[in-house]
Amino acid sequence: MKNTRRIRRMSRNKKKLAGLNLTSLMDVFTILVFFLLFNSSASEVLESPREIKLPDSVVEAKPRETVVIMVSPEVVLVQGEAVISTPELLESGQETIAAVTERLEQLERSIIGISTRAVVENKEITILADKTIPFSALKKLMSTCTGSGYGKISLAVIQKASQS
Repeated sequence: MKNTRRIRRMSRNKKKLAGLNLTSLMDVFTILVFFLLFNSSASEVLESPREIKLPDSVVEAKPRETVVIMVSPEVVLVQGEAVISTPELLESGQETIAAVTERLEQLERSIIGISTRAVVENKEITILADKTIPFSALKKLMSTCTGSGYGKISLAVIQKASQS
């Protein structure tokens, strides 16, 4: 039998099949890593500062990423920036607070990145208020938020086990 080119070519190709193809294995691991990275940040827990004591409640829905207003006994913070002191808020005779309105408008103007755009565009606010703050102060804050176009307002509470 002749040693033709075809036989030599086929014998060369048979020798290369013995190795392990790592490219497809690397692709699978890369997809797995991206999947785990994206799904690891799916759950979010709002951390309340030490100076704010939240009331207890049984809650079913998980919190969404929103604009956060924190009301401590000393100061009112909108997205981490102090806007007015709590005693001034309580003493104010007006239904809306101009400093909070200005800060919410500033947030809408200073959108940086996709996550910030999503937070501002969904027009939701979460209020973290100390349980000693009177409801009249919260009512003023909620009125100010609705006047600024934020229709969905949530009050943050500490989740406790349901009694079923």
